[in-house]
Amino acid sequence: MEKIKCFLLDDQINSVERLKSLLNQTNQVEIIGELCDPEKAIDLILKLKPELIFIDVEMPRMSGFEVVQEIRNKLFFPKFIFVTGYDQYAIKAIRAGAFDYIIKPIDIDELKEALKRFQETKKKFHLPKGCCLTDREKQVVELVTEGKTSKEIGKELHLSKHTIDTHRRRIIEKLNINSILDLSTKENQ
Repeated sequence: MEKIKCFLLDDQINSVERLKSLLNQTNQVEIIGELCDPEKAIDLILKLKPELIFIDVEMPRMSGFEVVQEIRNKLFFPKFIFVTGYDQYAIKAIRAGAFDYIIKPIDIDELKEALKRFQETKKKFHLPKGCCLTDREKQVVELVTEGKTSKEIGKELHLSKHTIDTHRRRIIEKLNINSILDLSTKENQ
């Protein structure tokens, strides 16, 4: 199984080290970056392009939610797992499109379960090697294969339904398929 490329962002170095230790025990991830400064992390994340980002909520100068929004504004759409000592942000994290929300101190079994779910979502669709889709189009593919409508996707991405439908048509044309859902069935055949 291919390791998940992860990035860790927490303003507390001891939290980063603890999470790194737990993740290394799972043998499911490759940590490609880590920082304690949210502002510097944005540029590094955009450069390294991790699949999954573990991110704290409360940090100086920028919250985890602001970091997520800034990264998405740059048209990069990795998955985010919020790791925090506060449970009151869970609803906000869900609304921000978090993949998961883990309360500190981190339970290794909970962490393993989140990684397992992440691996399962990666299997939901298959893009051909050398795929010519933009990051936005890849995100649309992922959301379509999760069963979301163009209207729901538009709301989540802050785009119109018409724009999402245009993305869907371009994806179908670029990949020479009949439907985006063909991507999920081809891998399972």
